[in-house]
Amino acid sequence: MRTILNPIVMCVLALGVGCASEPPAKPPETAQKPAEPAVPPELQAAATAVLGGDAEVIAHGDLAKTGNQQVLVINRIKKTPANIVPGILLTRAAILSQQGGKWTELLHVDEHLKNTNGFLAATPVAPVTGWRLQFEQHADKGLLLYFTPLAQPAGGTLQTIGVRWNAKVKRYQTLDRTYEHFLGETPALEKINSHLR
Repeated sequence: MRTILNPIVMCVLALGVGCASEPPAKPPETAQKPAEPAVPPELQAAATAVLGGDAEVIAHGDLAKTGNQQVLVINRIKKTPANIVPGILLTRAAILSQQGGKWTELLHVDEHLKNTNGFLAATPVAPVTGWRLQFEQHADKGLLLYFTPLAQPAGGTLQTIGVRWNAKVKRYQTLDRTYEHFLGETPALEKINSHLR
């Protein structure tokens, strides 16, 4: 009988101790993700003026390391197309710079990549209707952008195009395939007609 009473007494004591003590402390809540920094209204207004009501500011600050405020703005694709990996998918993009209180567009991306001097080298001749964007911010070189067409351009190849601020010429330019040397611009894109015999 004693062997039966011992476990019962132990259970009663454990329940009594459990009821008398404070409830166990809650485990610390997992660290909440800090809220995304709000885009200042003047930056959003500049973005909306250039790309319309769907303009989304995805980066801002001294992006090119020039001392001027810049804004990277996109029109995001609303629904990811079939067979496309999600990411920053866009139809249009722009980099705006504030100089002397005025906003100017330094880079424009729609069906082609353009700066103030024309079409950037390596831009497909055929129109591109959607782009994938990846970007990195380097402490010394500034913003480095990678644009990849979502679909192979007609008559072209599916190639990622690197774009970075060229401090020597003071504008955004494309980079060669090693992403080290700048390429120039062309004022107009023309199809080259070839008549091979």
